[in-house]
This record gives sequence, structure tokens and C-alpha cells, in this order.
Amino acid sequence: MKRLKNLIFLLVAVPLLAAASEGNIHLDKAPVNLADQDSLQRGARLFVNNCLNCHSAASMRYSRMQDIGLTEEQIKDNLMFAAEKPGETMKVAMSRGDAKSWFGATPPDLSVIARSRGADWLYTYLRSFYRDETRPTGWNNLVFDKVGMPHVMWDLQGELVPRFKKDGEHETIEGLELAKPGSVTLAEYDAMVGDLVNYLVWVGEPAQLKRKQLGLIVLAFLAIFFVVAYYLKKEFWKDIH
Repeated sequence: MKRLKNLIFLLVAVPLLAAASEGNIHLDKAPVNLADQDSLQRGARLFVNNCLNCHSAASMRYSRMQDIGLTEEQIKDNLMFAAEKPGETMKVAMSRGDAKSWFGATPPDLSVIARSRGADWLYTYLRSFYRDETRPTGWNNLVFDKVGMPHVMWDLQGELVPRFKKDGEHETIEGLELAKPGSVTLAEYDAMVGDLVNYLVWVGEPAQLKRKQLGLIVLAFLAIFFVVAYYLKKEFWKDIH
């Protein structure tokens, strides 16, 4: 009985702790659409050019990107900078030891980051970097305070700075404002991040779309079979009182 009580407590407490860990940060809705192959292809390009330098996706093979409409030649010519064969997994060239020595911690593998963090968290996080000269990298993040990762796409988004408001004797960050424009507009950058997050959601489960489609087919079959089974039951039992 005691173990059962502890299990119930954990089931109740864990979601509450997870919600509390987000603080008061509002998470924007990520524009996830796994049926949009153009978005997935743009996201793959962004991932390879901006993320794969430090973060691996070791559970994903380059050849799997044929599922989002890319040919093997396109993958070889445009996306394979750290591998020789399409069947290889998406790993980084630097070793874990070097990464820890250079960055203080090994950058996490991103194979299932969208499943662990959530698409909305990633979408908000990648758009919430701001200049903070007190940090070793010169960057901080509204969603992940004191983050160790620098803003690798700052040249696209530009430089955001915090807008403060008085909260009694203390100042809190009310929001972010653009101090130095990037190479694209903020709306264009948001769209690019949406594509990247869309790709990361797909990487977390490439068969997700097919799984859901198959699930609908199974449910439809069960619904039809239920009707048939119901009338068969009535026919078999009609003379039994």
C-alpha cells in the first residue's frame, strides 16, 4: 500500500514539477506540419549547416532523408559534410572529450530532443537568445537562463537585447527588442526556426505520419468490424432467452 501511495504521488508531482520548471515563460506554438516536405527539407538544410557542427543526431541516417523527398544525390551533394556514405548516421567530427574540454559540457545529441523538450519549447527557445555580456559566450536565453550554448544563428536573426521593467526594488526582463538587424527579417527568421523545429520533430520519429495514418485505418476497421460483430451476436442469440 505504501508503494502504491508513493507511485500515485510521483504521478501527480512530476507533471507539476515540469510545469513549474518552465517558470512564467510563455511558449509559442510551433508550426509543425510533418506533411510539408518543403519545410522538412529546409529544416534539414538548417540543421546540417547550423547544428550538426556541435550536435549529433546519431539515431538518424542520412539516407533516411529520402523519406522527405530528397534524392540520394541531393543528400550527398548538399547535406553530407561529415560523412562519406548515405548509410552513415549523423555524427559530429569532434570527440566527446574535446567537446567537453572546449565547451565545458558535451553538446547533447538531438535525435529525440523534440520528444523530450517539446516542439513549442524548442521553437520559443531558438527565438529567445539575447545579448548578455556577463555570460562567457556573450549570450543568454529567456527560456533557458544561463544557457551554455551561444546563439549560432545570430547573423540571421540579429541581436536582441532585454527590455526591463521595475518589480519593486528589482528589475525583471519584460521582453526582447531588436538592437541590430540580421540578414533576414524577424518574421523570416521565425519561419526558418519553424522549419528547423519541424525537421527535429520528424527526426524524433520519422515514421510518425505513417503511424498515425495506419492508426486511423485500424480504427476504421475496428469500427466496421464492431457493427458486423454486433449483428452477428444478435443473430446467434436471437433464439436464446
